[in-house]
Amino acid sequence: MPLLTPEGWALLGSLPPYDEAEALRLAESLREEGHSPGLVAAALSQQRLRARAEAKFGPFAASMLFTPDGLEQATRLSVAARHAARYAAAGVGGVADLGCGIGGDAMALAGLGLDVLAVERDEATAALATVNLMPFDRARVRCADALGIDLRAEGVDAVFADPARRAGGRRVKDPEQWSPALSELLAMRQAVPALGLKVAPGLDHGAIPDDAHAQWVSVDGTVVEAGLWFGPLAPEGPGRSALVLSTGADGEPRARRLTDPACTDPSAAPEQLEPVSSTAQIGELLLEPDGAAIRAGLVAELARRTASRPVGTRIAYLTGDTLPDESLTAFLRCWRVREVLPLNLKALRARVRERGIGRLEIHKRGLPVSPDTLRASLRLKGDGAETWVATRVGVRDERDRGAVLVVEPVPTKR
Repeated sequence: MPLLTPEGWALLGSLPPYDEAEALRLAESLREEGHSPGLVAAALSQQRLRARAEAKFGPFAASMLFTPDGLEQATRLSVAARHAARYAAAGVGGVADLGCGIGGDAMALAGLGLDVLAVERDEATAALATVNLMPFDRARVRCADALGIDLRAEGVDAVFADPARRAGGRRVKDPEQWSPALSELLAMRQAVPALGLKVAPGLDHGAIPDDAHAQWVSVDGTVVEAGLWFGPLAPEGPGRSALVLSTGADGEPRARRLTDPACTDPSAAPEQLEPVSSTAQIGELLLEPDGAAIRAGLVAELARRTASRPVGTRIAYLTGDTLPDESLTAFLRCWRVREVLPLNLKALRARVRERGIGRLEIHKRGLPVSPDTLRASLRLKGDGAETWVATRVGVRDERDRGAVLVVEPVPTKR
């Protein structure tokens, strides 16, 4: 890698913050100074990646090295810190980070004073991890196959693994096609009970062992991962939970956790709730659970705690008349329902025309309707604005009806 030379490192360190509008001019200037085109391209690409990486790594990004795939797959620092806290609380001494990638999780582990063996089989990626972990004396990088490490000989008593879930630029859905395969990683808990796995958020609940605590994580409303935790890394015991990380209005990070005390088996099918039977039963409020709660199968628990019901069979919108308690607002987006309309294109066009609606925010669940397509077909024009929720209402039979709920947001403290 050309940047891992004295000239490349010096050039990278001399560059100003990345500015796309100035990138071409800067490249020409650097080539005129005598730098090779390849080195200039590598340095500017790295600056562009560092700018993108600030969302995941904050100020640490300015001194790290990345690849596009490595950055995309890396754990956000706020989430990696949560991972590391589990290991620190469990009292482990040495952690093997198997499939460490560019080293994001290893940085968080070492930052809490743990001895870390970061293992990555791709030589170029291992080199980047070595650079990124240079500030941490207790971290070492090994270029090797994750399954070829003798954990006992290395003196580690805990494992964190993030299997590769992409091949040829595409996501691999089958966990037995991950690298390493999920079953191979799960087998490690026989030798090292303190095992943590980062897995795809869409992992089928049936693939989750009964002794795992499965936790789905969202950051600022976006589901970013699921984790399987075993032994001393799961003090909450087997089950499932949702962790919502957000940034408050004051800029401070916030974390909220939701569990279902009645659910101890994460492989069990989620409870089926009886939805409303018609649009006439839609309440004053529409509640949308956070994606982490949906993935964790905790919609029924949220419905119970808010005295609400689903608007339709297997639809993750809830409706009721009571604002959620402040302890739950991190897990629920809340709207006040102003009107309920039939999903009829002619009638919707008439509404848009009569009310002069030029701006329309559309959300949808359970219907083969694209918000962009629907919006384009409505011929928006005017200064008016509305928010619509298009969804299926009722049980899944002849009483099923598509409906449009005209809503407005209800401010809540998240």
